[in-house]
Amino acid sequence: MNMQAIPSLNNIKAIVTGGASGLGLATTEAIIAAGGSVTILDINRSLGESVQQKLGSRAFFTATDVSAEPAVDAAVAKAVAQMGMINLAVNCAGIAPSARVLAKDGLMPTADFAKVIAINLTSSFSVVRAVANVMQHNELRGDPADQQRGVIINTASIAAFDGLVGQAAYAASKGGIASMTLPLAREFSRFAIRVMTIAPGLFRTPMFATLPAKAVAAMEQATPFPKRLGNPSEFAAMVCHIFQNTMLNGEIIRLDGGLRMS
Repeated sequence: MNMQAIPSLNNIKAIVTGGASGLGLATTEAIIAAGGSVTILDINRSLGESVQQKLGSRAFFTATDVSAEPAVDAAVAKAVAQMGMINLAVNCAGIAPSARVLAKDGLMPTADFAKVIAINLTSSFSVVRAVANVMQHNELRGDPADQQRGVIINTASIAAFDGLVGQAAYAASKGGIASMTLPLAREFSRFAIRVMTIAPGLFRTPMFATLPAKAVAAMEQATPFPKRLGNPSEFAAMVCHIFQNTMLNGEIIRLDGGLRMS
């Protein structure tokens, strides 16, 4: 049996957008704990600086509005200068508004729809293009058949497939992320860069902290198994597994306990 060497997590040089809270913070913490380095891109300066101080010398922070292309390009260049390279990028930054198109107080403004697309979808693409541009120059690493230069992981949502009333904009933004996964993986394959997407279900993030306990309990019961919200550490574990499993490419992984939103 030909046993392939598993890429080591302590060789990770990552950027994580939205890395100061929620799924992004859990991912940042997991990579640091495994011996890797992370540059956090987050719009919240005070929170980002606090996380950087807490995680130590292998954590870096750059206050970044990921919806602004020049800011993304500058942040990626700074990350390369700080860590020497980038071989993993994880897009976690985003917003999750809920609004009906035909609301009691009037029509949803197209500008509101466009804002969600800009922050969730367009910014993810902006980061992808910037990191792929620097990853293509990395040295190949790994077993001969599996040598790679980098891994890009985007965050969609089960709303991309099972969107609820009020999620037209959010579902569209996450559907776009899911749809660009395979074309990007195909294009970047000649550079030995893999592209994957995780579509989380209901996770215990700051967004859920403000919900009544009764509402959270109802959501937990809707999940086939396990009947609970996902823990951000489980998302982070999936990120680490994708980095190490080179057969994962061009795919969307639902991480949702079997939940299908009705």
